[in-house]
Amino acid sequence: MKYAVIGTGALGGFYGARLQRAGCEVHFLLHSDYEHVRTHGLIVESQEGDFTLPQVNAYRDPRDLPACDVVLVCLKATQNHLLPGLLPASGTVVLMQNGLGAEEELARFIAPDRLMAGLAFLCSNKIGPGHIRHLDYGYVRLAELAGGITPRMQQIAADFERAGIPVTLTDDLASARWHKLVWNIPYNGLSVVLNADTNELMAHPATRALVAALMQEVVAGAAVCGRHIEQAFVQKMLADTEKMPPYRTSMKIDSDAGRPMEVEAIYGNPLRIALAAGAQLPRLETLFRQLTFLNRQ
Repeated sequence: MKYAVIGTGALGGFYGARLQRAGCEVHFLLHSDYEHVRTHGLIVESQEGDFTLPQVNAYRDPRDLPACDVVLVCLKATQNHLLPGLLPASGTVVLMQNGLGAEEELARFIAPDRLMAGLAFLCSNKIGPGHIRHLDYGYVRLAELAGGITPRMQQIAADFERAGIPVTLTDDLASARWHKLVWNIPYNGLSVVLNADTNELMAHPATRALVAALMQEVVAGAAVCGRHIEQAFVQKMLADTEKMPPYRTSMKIDSDAGRPMEVEAIYGNPLRIALAAGAQLPRLETLFRQLTFLNRQ
């Protein structure tokens, strides 16, 4: 299939480059990196092997993008207000973003049957124009907004697998998003509030305990919304983070750069939904309020 990548940063640059290297036709929409990438292509440093794509299909204007079968939306959720002017009129839209509720928001201006989610479990940073450094992981979980396992999910998964990207398919989008919040909520927020990378958060008993307590509040929030998260999954997230290289989260990178953080998508939306269903999440509420304050500074 033919792919478009909206947002060629740490996420879109990595997955789009892997797909192109595997033989897929990929078209990249860029903003600040457009001239550099159009001239020099993309560089990916990875624990799984470095590679360079000297030539890529690069575009600055979304109107110049050709019709594609699949559109990978790899922008931060803080930029979703731009999507009505960026998304092409056709193609399956795979929203590769953090948080909860983004698909439902997008369904207000594009047909819901075009929407899918691609939840990326990836440690990757953009370290320069068109230059991606992949540190660890990379698997993707695909889910349809309408639920079920569909042929188009299987087609996309097959392309990703050929590109060396492990994929799992799920028939429950809400469950998949709550599972991803188990990692995103503690590590993203605490990395900003405590000015720490993941290694520092895990190294100190007090902050490790706080990470674990926040994970349990996410489990509780999911439960009141009818989604069960096994304790084994929580322990796996802790163990995986202890083993991975020191990582500066995407929210920490945004905070350090003075950019808006994805506070509403990752914290506000799930918190409001869980509180309305009767959850008690005091640590998560406190972290949300701290991040809201910092986001407005």
